[in-house]
Parts: sequence; C-alpha cells; structure tokens
Amino acid sequence: MAIAIKSIPTLTGKVAEAFVRKATSAAKRKGSIDFSKQVLTANKILEKAKMK
Repeated sequence: MAIAIKSIPTLTGKVAEAFVRKATSAAKRKGSIDFSKQVLTANKILEKAKMK
C-alpha cells in the first residue's frame, strides 16, 4: 500500500512578509552572543585539571 504524499503549505501575503522579516532579523543577530565569561571559566577548569 502506498503512502500519500502531502502537499507542503506555502506562506503568502502578510504571513510570508512577517516570516521573512523575522528570519532576516534572526540571521543578523546570529553571531552576537558573547561567550567570553564561559570561555574564561572553562579555561580555569582546564588549567586546574592541568589539561591546558
């Protein structure tokens, strides 16, 4: 027995525009998280364990 292939819904109108705006905004913020505190903590742990 074959399984029916479902159609993929397509965004149109205002919903599509809102999606594109949110996706663009998220792409711009992608690399803006600062992990420097976490890196320092990890380095201290590695130094204490004499692994670095």
